[in-house]
Amino acid sequence: MKNSSKMQNEKPTVIFSNPMMKSKKFLLGMVLGQALGLSVVAADWPQWLGVERDGVWRESGILKKFPEGGPKVNWRVPIGGGYAGPAVADGRVFIMDRHLAKGTANPDNQFDRGMIPGSERVICLEEKTGRELWVHEYDCGYTVSYPAGPRATATVDGDRVYTLGAEGNLLCLNAESGKMLWQKDFKKEYGVKSPVWGFTGHPLVRGGHLICLARGKGSTAVCFDKLTGKEVWRSLTAREPGYCPPTLIQAGGVEQLIIWHPESINSLNPDTGEVYWTQPFRLRFGLSVPTPRQVGDQLFVTAFYNGPMMMNLAKDKPTATLAWKGSRNSEKNTDKLHSIMPTPFIEKGHIYGVCSYGQLRCLRVDTGERVWEDLTATRGGEETRWGNAFLVKHAPSDRFFLFNELGDLIIAKLSPKSYAPIDKAHLIEPTGKAMNRKVVWSHPAFANRNVLVRNDKEIVSFSLAE
Repeated sequence: MKNSSKMQNEKPTVIFSNPMMKSKKFLLGMVLGQALGLSVVAADWPQWLGVERDGVWRESGILKKFPEGGPKVNWRVPIGGGYAGPAVADGRVFIMDRHLAKGTANPDNQFDRGMIPGSERVICLEEKTGRELWVHEYDCGYTVSYPAGPRATATVDGDRVYTLGAEGNLLCLNAESGKMLWQKDFKKEYGVKSPVWGFTGHPLVRGGHLICLARGKGSTAVCFDKLTGKEVWRSLTAREPGYCPPTLIQAGGVEQLIIWHPESINSLNPDTGEVYWTQPFRLRFGLSVPTPRQVGDQLFVTAFYNGPMMMNLAKDKPTATLAWKGSRNSEKNTDKLHSIMPTPFIEKGHIYGVCSYGQLRCLRVDTGERVWEDLTATRGGEETRWGNAFLVKHAPSDRFFLFNELGDLIIAKLSPKSYAPIDKAHLIEPTGKAMNRKVVWSHPAFANRNVLVRNDKEIVSFSLAE
């Protein structure tokens, strides 16, 4: 283990350990600020999909169009490979990467699996300047396909940061110093092998617990004490854990933990791991990836080959029934929405998401009927297998920010009428190898009127302040 530190001698500001509490303080600050005539509204991005894990950016004072030449660069810092997006909290940026051992290289065929020596790193940077504060590095040979680097975005919770590496190394580190507080090795502890595309589900903090996807008999989902790492409960058995993060919803009068693995969608009691309900949904190649989306009393999931499924959630008890699902089991012959990576967004009776070959589509919530599709958002009109764009809604406006695999950030309006782009800026070069093309497959972070993006060579912060 290696741990280096370049820290300031300043006391860190305390952030809330409960993201919902932080959001409530943020909203209270907005109200008080308006009452006092203040315009300062800022927000961190401390985990996957933001504060509420919902892909919504709630800051005001954001530009409506890019300045000539693109947004201002705040800083850029060299890093290694990885798909893990940045997390931003309390003036710090957390990012994971991978370094190959000297004299080694990734296979030409990204699907090949072997043992590739190297290490994973957790890097902490100063948010304002990009200055390195500390690095935690550990040996980690890779056995996964697409071995570019770590997949999961860090989860920041108060003075702790939780990271999950591609080979199942779960770490709890002190956010200020990088000191190791506790760690788990999923492969050793649960006697399992790495999934084909690595351990991916972004860790979820709930109260005093940390919930992860581990794999193994009875341990597809595992809950730990977030302070000590002691196992609290384990639940579910599946041949593969899938790649979908644990997700919390409110339905049936209770809080439910949704675990979507390649055999079924499952609702658990988050306190005990007890199963509330299960909806069978067998997927090809284990590809449960996008985060499930709740809309009212319904829950939506979508998969690359198998398409979408919408479930009705009971109002008075934790149960679910099938509302509708896609009718085609194909990556090309699609009828609704077959997403490989990006999480769809749902509002006002419509679903917006990216289909299997890069088609940005709009569906009706009630039937799944396709309303329109557009190919220009992902690769400029080129139909491309696994074509990708991440969608984030800007809540104070009616605009969306789309970050595509070419490294372009697009400001657009999405409505049942059409995809209406407003402006586009090229932020970062695609460097990752996929399907004989170069891509950026890392979700950006939108924090404190900035956007942070990474590829396999650097992480860059841009100002989006108006």
